[in-house]
Amino acid sequence: MNAVLGLMIFDQWWWLFIPGLLLGVYAQMRLSSSYKKYINEPVLSGVSGAEAARQILNETGLFNVQVYEVDGHLTDHYDPTTRSLHLSKQNFHGRTIAALGVSAHEAGHALQHQAAYGPLELRMKLVPVMGFASQGAFWISMAGMFIGLTKLALFGVVVFGVITLFQLITLPVEFDASRRAKQILLRTGLVEREESNGVAQVLDAAAWTYVAAMVSSLLTLLHFVLILRGDDRES
Repeated sequence: MNAVLGLMIFDQWWWLFIPGLLLGVYAQMRLSSSYKKYINEPVLSGVSGAEAARQILNETGLFNVQVYEVDGHLTDHYDPTTRSLHLSKQNFHGRTIAALGVSAHEAGHALQHQAAYGPLELRMKLVPVMGFASQGAFWISMAGMFIGLTKLALFGVVVFGVITLFQLITLPVEFDASRRAKQILLRTGLVEREESNGVAQVLDAAAWTYVAAMVSSLLTLLHFVLILRGDDRES
């Protein structure tokens, strides 16, 4: 997508990528700052992220959902195809406010899956289409270097229409998982009430990265729509 955005500088709508870029930078800085602060703040319950996730899953009857450690920084995710939870090393072993917040958030996705939460079910169905759209975005950036974005405008509208829809559906999925995480951490006593603000700061900062991605895709979609409309007026 960055390559596509880079090509915008060659037409009159180049400025459309600026709000998304600035929001993306802000979101990453906010997440980095919040996570760095609370990954070093021990949680009073003394449990690790993996232990918290396991307890949450067990209390909701999800004994078959396994919790695994994965490499990378903030690579935490729930895989609905294998019904498994994957936590980065720092959150898997960490006994901190940030580690519990992130782990409970991913467990929240498992709870959504168990409850057949509508937006999650829809997002799962769109994953194959999203794969094609992501490949399409790559080929737009490659072809645009040779034949120009104007001739790719219609394809761009379709591709980024799909991407924007997927990311729009992702927002309620992520916000709901965070809501569930905040509630269950307090209800189970895994975090104390005075620690809940730290959990909220980490999860709210993470949510902004999804908002930024959606805004960026929406503006890219708008860019292609404007090119297409410009072509229609000229013809």
